Amino acid sequence: MDTPWWQELWRRHAHITTPLRERGLACDIEFGLSTYIVRVSLPDDSYLIIGPPQEPSSDRPPGDPEGWIATREHPDDQALFEVVYDSAPSDGPGAPQRPEARHGGSAQPLIEAIDHRLAQLGLLPLASSPTGNPHTLPATPTHHAPKAPDIPDTAGRASVYVYALRAPTDQLNGAESHAAAAALLHQILEPTDGLLAQLGEFFEAAGEKAKEAEEDDGFDLSYDLADAAAEIRNLAEVLHVAEDRMRALTPLVPAPRLPSTPARPPSLPPRALPSAQPRHTR
Repeated sequence: MDTPWWQELWRRHAHITTPLRERGLACDIEFGLSTYIVRVSLPDDSYLIIGPPQEPSSDRPPGDPEGWIATREHPDDQALFEVVYDSAPSDGPGAPQRPEARHGGSAQPLIEAIDHRLAQLGLLPLASSPTGNPHTLPATPTHHAPKAPDIPDTAGRASVYVYALRAPTDQLNGAESHAAAAALLHQILEPTDGLLAQLGEFFEAAGEKAKEAEEDDGFDLSYDLADAAAEIRNLAEVLHVAEDRMRALTPLVPAPRLPSTPARPPSLPPRALPSAQPRHTR
C-alpha cells in the first residue's frame, strides 16, 4: 500500500523499525487489539511483537506510547513466550514495576534490550555497533550510498546491501517536499557517483571478470554483462533531467494528521503490510 495513512504510520514507527532493519530484521506494521504494533520476523521463525499495552487502549498517537512492550512468540510453539522488554506503567499503585518502566516510551533502551536478548539467542542476522547503540540513517539524504560494514557471512552481507538499496526508497516515501524527492533522485542519477553510474561500472567489471575464464561461456557472459552496463547507462541518460523536473513540481499537499483515537475502525483493514513489496516490508 502507498497511501498517506500508511506513509504516516511508517514515519511514526521509524525510530523502532529503522534500527531493527539495520540489523537485518524484517519489520511489518499490524493492527493489534486496540492500536498498531510492529511485528519483527526472526531467523528461527519466531517473531517479536513490539507495541504499547493493548488493554486498556490508550489515546496516545501511534508510535508514541507511554511505554513499550516487546514479546517473543512462535506460531507453532505456544510454550515459547517471553517478555523481552516492558516499560509500560503499572496498572495499579501497588503493582510491581519492571526496571524498564523508568524509560517510558524511549526507543533506545528498547532496541538495546532487543539487541542483548537476540544476541544471547544467536538470532541477530547482523552485528550491532560496538557500543550496543542502534545504528541510524543520516537525517538528510547524501550523494553516496552508505558503506556496508564488514560482515563475516554471505547472508549478512546480502542483507546489508539490500538495506542500502532500499533506504533511498524508504526516504522517498517519507519525503515532505518535491525538493527532498529531487535530492534523492540526485543520489541515484548523479552521473559520476550516483547509484546507476556505480551499477554500470559494477556490471562492466563483472564482464571483465567473466572474460578471465577464457572459455566460450565466459565470453558470452561478458557480452551479456556489458549489454546490461550499457542499458543502465542509457537509462541514466534518459533520466538525466528527472531531478530538475521533480524539483519544479507543485509542492506536496500535507497529509492529514492521524487521529489519536479513531472514532471507528480504520478505513484500511488491520493486517500486516505485504512483505513482498520492498517499500513496505522493512
